[in-house]
Amino acid sequence: MATGKKTYQNTILDIAEALKLSPATISRALNNHPYVKEKTRNDVVEMATKLGYRRNHMASGLRSNKTRTVGLIIPRVSMFFHAEVITTIQNDLHKHGYNLIICQSNDSVSMERELAETLYASRVDALIAACTLQTIDFAHFDKFVEHGTPVIFYDRVPVKAYRATLIKGDDFQGAYAATSHLIAAGCKRIAHVSGPLTSNLYQDRAAGFLKAMEAHGLSVNQDWVFHQELSHENAFKAMHKLFETTAVPDALFADNDTTAIAAIEFAKARGIAVPESLKIAGYSNDPRTAIISPAVTSVEQFPNLVGRRIVETLVDLLAADQEGAVYKTEPIIISVKLISRMSTSTI
Repeated sequence: MATGKKTYQNTILDIAEALKLSPATISRALNNHPYVKEKTRNDVVEMATKLGYRRNHMASGLRSNKTRTVGLIIPRVSMFFHAEVITTIQNDLHKHGYNLIICQSNDSVSMERELAETLYASRVDALIAACTLQTIDFAHFDKFVEHGTPVIFYDRVPVKAYRATLIKGDDFQGAYAATSHLIAAGCKRIAHVSGPLTSNLYQDRAAGFLKAMEAHGLSVNQDWVFHQELSHENAFKAMHKLFETTAVPDALFADNDTTAIAAIEFAKARGIAVPESLKIAGYSNDPRTAIISPAVTSVEQFPNLVGRRIVETLVDLLAADQEGAVYKTEPIIISVKLISRMSTSTI
């Protein structure tokens, strides 16, 4: 039964009164000040727990102008690459005394805008973001930049110049390597299933694919090139179109592993031998690519390295203490590596 009474919240003053210490000493102990004796610190922590004391991080942030929190906006937590990046970011930030607020945009531009506003209102010390595939207007991040809050975009980053730090994989080289690998395996009729060209990822991967085809003197069949949301369902639709006529590809370069795995499933259902009749390469080196049969050749993006570089860069930016927006002027490019497996080789 509700009483309508507001629950009393214990404060530093209550801890100080209980231990007969000054509020300043209590504050220093709770903040792990080096001049506080270990016994005093332990007594304070024990009493704070006993009284149910909860620190007001927002109030502390207002006083110090620092909240020791970093905001993170990602498309979907369920995506392998981003899940790995998040884990590394959170673990490494914690070592530097920062907490991470993780937000999921669900690849919705409107949701991304709302989350950016919420994190700005929460006074985060910095923002990390991997944008939606459709984000072409980055104005909802301007407040952070204008108020000198460091912003790091990773993986999915602005295509045009923006006053933020960019950290991304070498998607052009990854696509070039995957396509060249298929060509070296004897393929000449290569299909490409890519994502929306509104995103830097698929602009770069498409460019890498085309450059490799050109470098090896192979023509591109535009009917075999798809730019779409890279879902399992869409992959099957693309495969149906590719194999509905007598002229069919002998290889597929897919811009994500979900598409590559769906292509393997389609081939099995149709009795198409992989890799004998159709060779398949994906992108991201999702763990599923190593356990499906045949195992899928893919491009390793090194998400743990991406996460570490994000934190290392962010810590440097936060320590810079410059006026205005703080950012690296040149993009930070993370190398990628082709992992060859049985979907492209009979050996």
